[in-house]
Amino acid sequence: MQVAQLISDVLGQDVPIRVVAYDGSKAGPDSSDVALRILTPRALARLVTAPGTLGLARAYVTGEIEVDGDVYEVLDAMADLTLHDLTRAERVRLARRLLPLWLRHRQPPPPLEYRPPGRLHSKARDRKAISHHYDVSNRFYEWVLGPSMAYTCAVFPTASATLEEAQAAKHELVSQKLGLQPGMRLLDVGCGWGGMVMHAAAEHGVKALGVTLSRNQAEWAQAEIVRRGLGDLAEVRHLDYRDAPESEFDAISSIGLTEHIGKDQLPNYFRSLYERLRPGGRLLNHCITQPRTPLTRRLDPFIARYVFPDGQLEPVGHLISVMNDSGFEVRHEENLREHYALTLAGWCANLEANWDEAVAEVGVGRARVWRLYMAASRLGFERDNIQLHQVLGVKLLDQGRSGFPLRGW
Repeated sequence: MQVAQLISDVLGQDVPIRVVAYDGSKAGPDSSDVALRILTPRALARLVTAPGTLGLARAYVTGEIEVDGDVYEVLDAMADLTLHDLTRAERVRLARRLLPLWLRHRQPPPPLEYRPPGRLHSKARDRKAISHHYDVSNRFYEWVLGPSMAYTCAVFPTASATLEEAQAAKHELVSQKLGLQPGMRLLDVGCGWGGMVMHAAAEHGVKALGVTLSRNQAEWAQAEIVRRGLGDLAEVRHLDYRDAPESEFDAISSIGLTEHIGKDQLPNYFRSLYERLRPGGRLLNHCITQPRTPLTRRLDPFIARYVFPDGQLEPVGHLISVMNDSGFEVRHEENLREHYALTLAGWCANLEANWDEAVAEVGVGRARVWRLYMAASRLGFERDNIQLHQVLGVKLLDQGRSGFPLRGW
């Protein structure tokens, strides 16, 4: 059995990349600028227990597979496999061919895989899931995200805009949609490192409170608020959104939190935000979505086990329906998926530019996880396998008054 030919069979005969294996076998065009190198039979053993994306990811994270060239270009060439995984029949045929290798070289899953214990979406389990991803290292995130420390989709005013300009434009877009004015009170749930909180305070004179389940994020954000001299207006607390103050806010922003809530919890989530708003108050919900109603509620297994445990993506139509049923009048929505592809391209470039420092900070395995997931996510947004939607809702005043102008926000 020639290893390279077997891998080529899995990926498809027309995949335009070179495949080079430890047994000296080769497949694919020699002219390709990128190559997939199978360094050890353990990589093939991974494919027996987890054919498709998870097995390949395990082998890459552990260094059993190496990529020559840009990871994004390799994933682009392997897009059908990367984005759609193998059928059950294909998995069975592959497992039979690789069974002897598995018996000799089987390995447990890499220790970087994580499945949080406890009841799904309980406060304790949500805290563990969030900590797994966001409490990696603030220094690592500074290298990946850049000075803005914004870990959500940016909004590019032009194709040539920098990542920092685009993140500032995103925060300003949210501010405009929420109609922020001096003296208002803003609640930012799932606030990350406090970018929206600080923008609202510094640029609009808003008294802004952010809450996050990540202790690392809260500590970094609060220190940065003090450094910028915004302590009179801005605050970030290490707190579950369910425990946020219940007093009336003028506006609420939720930027990248809904993906962690879970479908069954969405009605309570939107209802709790509705109750925290004054009449006439607005909610801006910004989150990754499915492009259509999914046949399964599972995330890609690599993303689910290595990146966002317990994450769930819903189609935007479902989110709008739940918002509406929770009392909000939906006034505007837009899809920003191309902007997220550009954002991820910027993060990938930042990681490569700081690769050695990132590896020294978090280890080569975790750095490989981030390299792989960000490149794959960029491809997913480009190919409309995932989307990013902003949905704007309002808690109506008496007699159905919205407080909105006839056009715009």
